[in-house]
Amino acid sequence: MLDNTGRGQRGRFNKGRSGNLAGRPKGSRNLTTRAIEALLDGEGEDIMRKAIELAKGGDGLALRACLVRLLPPRRDRPVAFEMPRFETLADLPKASGALLAAVAAGELTLSEAIEFSKLIDAHVRAIEAADIDERLAKIEAKLE
Repeated sequence: MLDNTGRGQRGRFNKGRSGNLAGRPKGSRNLTTRAIEALLDGEGEDIMRKAIELAKGGDGLALRACLVRLLPPRRDRPVAFEMPRFETLADLPKASGALLAAVAAGELTLSEAIEFSKLIDAHVRAIEAADIDERLAKIEAKLE
């Protein structure tokens, strides 16, 4: 017998068919998170005060927890780097050369240079797309 609940013979949902086609509501929290929040409700200040006392007393883990809470790790920082302008593919060696020189001089880290090279690559693709569009327009104009 067929049923339209999306369940198989054992009563379990078939793969890719949960029965909830709308999916989980955005922003909803799972049961464990809600339980922990309920336990900590109103206790956060006391717990943080105790963690600070332990940190002051020399507890390394408590100190680390406090520092992470007060000073979260920085993901990015502004980078001062003078990128030469390049508007054609012929200008590309100037940009990549400046990038290599900055890494060699210690002005940029390798990971910063990799991120800059991604930007250069995106700009190269934009130049190429504009060039193709221009060439296509010329060909279409000749055909008319």
